[in-house]
Amino acid sequence: MTSRVVLVPGVLALLPEYAGQTDPVAELRAAAVAAVGWAGPDAEVIAEPQGARVVEALRAEARAAGVLAPAGEPATIVVANGSAKRTEKAPGHLDERAAGVDEALGEALRTPDPQHLREWDRGLAAELMIGHVDGFVALGDLLASAGPAEVDYADDPFGVQYWVMRWRCES
Repeated sequence: MTSRVVLVPGVLALLPEYAGQTDPVAELRAAAVAAVGWAGPDAEVIAEPQGARVVEALRAEARAAGVLAPAGEPATIVVANGSAKRTEKAPGHLDERAAGVDEALGEALRTPDPQHLREWDRGLAAELMIGHVDGFVALGDLLASAGPAEVDYADDPFGVQYWVMRWRCES
């Protein structure tokens, strides 16, 4: 059986009330709406409360845009992001370790490398303000039979590493 897995960040800037006349994250929003739409209306959501709120807003945007896939194959949306310490202006200010940790995490997501996604130094993750480590652990389990990721977005606006990715998994 095939299933779909999606990764999106739970950044509040993706909520409609933050879009304003000039959307500060238009490219990220477009990628996230498309990915959540691809997952479909019945996708399970693995997120902290803020992330769950973001997914509901993205689903509503996908429905309004007509890109919400019909219910069908099982799907999961995981809400998590990389470090929030990539620049001086980042929420956590610059930490020289952030870029290397995010690079390794990004490669583990693209490949995917389930073992890397399951094994965390939670102290370091907390220091680097990595969003929802348990979401990445869940991805490690979900991606055990996945091929390479389709990367829709990978960038660090505001000094925080965000990814929007999709996988197909065979069981």
